[in-house]
Amino acid sequence: MFVAPWWGAGPSDEDGSVVVTPGTSVAALGAQLEEQGLIDLSPERWSLLARVFGGSDPIKVGEFEVPAAASPADIMDIVQHGRPLQRFVTIPEGLPSILVKERIDALEQLTGETPLPEEGSILPQTYDYQRGETRAALIARMQAAMEEALAKAWEERSERAVVNTPEEAIILASIVEKETALPEERRMVAGVMSNRVRLGMMLGADATTIYPITKGKPLGRLIRRSELDDPNPYNTRAISGLPIGPITNPGIESIRAVLDPADTDALYYVADGSGGHVFAKTLSEHNENAARWRQIRRERGEL
Repeated sequence: MFVAPWWGAGPSDEDGSVVVTPGTSVAALGAQLEEQGLIDLSPERWSLLARVFGGSDPIKVGEFEVPAAASPADIMDIVQHGRPLQRFVTIPEGLPSILVKERIDALEQLTGETPLPEEGSILPQTYDYQRGETRAALIARMQAAMEEALAKAWEERSERAVVNTPEEAIILASIVEKETALPEERRMVAGVMSNRVRLGMMLGADATTIYPITKGKPLGRLIRRSELDDPNPYNTRAISGLPIGPITNPGIESIRAVLDPADTDALYYVADGSGGHVFAKTLSEHNENAARWRQIRRERGEL
């Protein structure tokens, strides 16, 4: 048996990679490596030498880096004992499902179509994925992560929570996510929203007015009066209580905020000019705060 090629330099003069899918046999791997130009052995010769010299450890599933001129022995060791390449995609808090789909569509290493996930079903965080994985499988993992996180948060909810179901928690959390960009304000905004739900008031969140128009994408213009007055089931500027569904994919901290809102009497808030909000218990206080905000905007040339 001529065995020198097992340890000799391979034919590739560039770094590459090999993807081992579930169920791939040593023989099938040899055919794949030959087709990719990573070995100059026939699949039969590869299989024979691998059985004799490759050891008894199984080959792993995943994508593996293969250095230029790697020998068959090197490649066998890589797929048996190497660490698969990991790729990552981050879903930011508050990214609507239509933009989640676009982000997954853009991952060239994945395969298949990207299903449009139900709004609010994706847990924003960083996910790893491997070349050849289906986009549908990645979406399913994101949704499973949300189900697990929501179930745990629901079990830890406080008596101040006004939502009656986990689904309502996602709806209210999606509004909180859009209403404030400051982590330290989430529970306070959730407290105001919870008070309004409890009293049967309109939530008055502009993001709920925009959602049925753009499905979560930026509006790119001012909201029209006709849109503010439209009594569609999302528009909390025209209807009382929660909208019919989520308006984005909320992060776990916004979910926790609505399940443990701040203990506050505040019913109103308005921007304070520094990226946060000022809160008020009465409408007269709120109107004064709103007047200050309008003055700030005039001074900035925004009005």
